[in-house]
Amino acid sequence: MPKPPLPDEVQQLLARPNPSVITSLRPDGSPVSVATWYFWENGRVLVNMDDARTRVRYLRDDPRTTITVLADDDWYTHVSMQGRVVEWAADEGLVDIDRISRHYTGEPYPVRDRTRVSAWIEVDRWHGWGSAKASDNPAN
Repeated sequence: MPKPPLPDEVQQLLARPNPSVITSLRPDGSPVSVATWYFWENGRVLVNMDDARTRVRYLRDDPRTTITVLADDDWYTHVSMQGRVVEWAADEGLVDIDRISRHYTGEPYPVRDRTRVSAWIEVDRWHGWGSAKASDNPAN
């Protein structure tokens, strides 16, 4: 699996509001994956979660994670990134979730009465397929 930086064409894919799935690890080591919105910026992934979600606790306890992004127009094209949460921040004023929501829907996030937290994921390795195929895949 290649290491960052990701090629420009892959970063262009990640800059779009694509469907994605993030995985965290339970205390017993078993994986849990859920659909999520994300935002790609400066070579890192921003995700934002309701602070009461169990996955927040899982990621705080073990920051290792994967996020898989599927091209919205061709799900065969996808990028899976392995990394870890390197930064946490309270989402004061819901600034981050509003930015992500506008990216996906064009509107601010509608739920305004829940505490939210932002997590920045640093990518250690990545794998691409379809039009985002990694350059070190044996099939290339």
